[in-house]
Amino acid sequence: MTEIARRGVCLVLCAPSGGGKGAITEALLVREPGLHRSVSVTTRPPRPGEVDGVHYHFITEDAFSVAERNGELLEWARVLRGHHGYGTPRAPVEAALTAGEDMVFDIDWQGFRQLRDRLPGDVVGVFIVPPGLDVLEQRLRARGDDAKEVDRRMREAREEISHWREFDHVVVNERLDQAVEEMVCILHAARLATGRQVGLEAFVAGMDGV
Repeated sequence: MTEIARRGVCLVLCAPSGGGKGAITEALLVREPGLHRSVSVTTRPPRPGEVDGVHYHFITEDAFSVAERNGELLEWARVLRGHHGYGTPRAPVEAALTAGEDMVFDIDWQGFRQLRDRLPGDVVGVFIVPPGLDVLEQRLRARGDDAKEVDRRMREAREEISHWREFDHVVVNERLDQAVEEMVCILHAARLATGRQVGLEAFVAGMDGV
């Protein structure tokens, strides 16, 4: 009988600063051994404790420009007034998808748009929202951000949250354990999508009486 293989999933998590995206991602990676973190490239220098190839692939401005020009990046952006480039390398993502491996992405809504446009059918987007803006502000203050920084991040949060309709799913992160469980359900459902199961048509066609 024909065996069914599976094409991998690109699971994109987006959230405003303080929304809990990092904590959910770390919990998912522990829970799901078949899930791997997408490692971005960046032109900024490593921060203390960061390891090349683990936290980022640290590359030169020239290398970034060549990769962008040659279509080697699935999504990219310039941040801090254009001083540093960040992007997702195409080759490892496409190799993972073909091998049936799943990848989780920590990118913003603009990166999600680019990734979805370049990999139609492979991207599942989840927007994580706090239970309220007051809770989000409390979380930011609890991190030790000063009042000016909190105000800036709250303005950015309102803009980011306005894009929630573009995503396939929305998870309200009131309790971390519940948010993680919901994210696991989303991932498992995405893995079972008919379009992601390679050989499914032949498998069903081989059944007697179908």
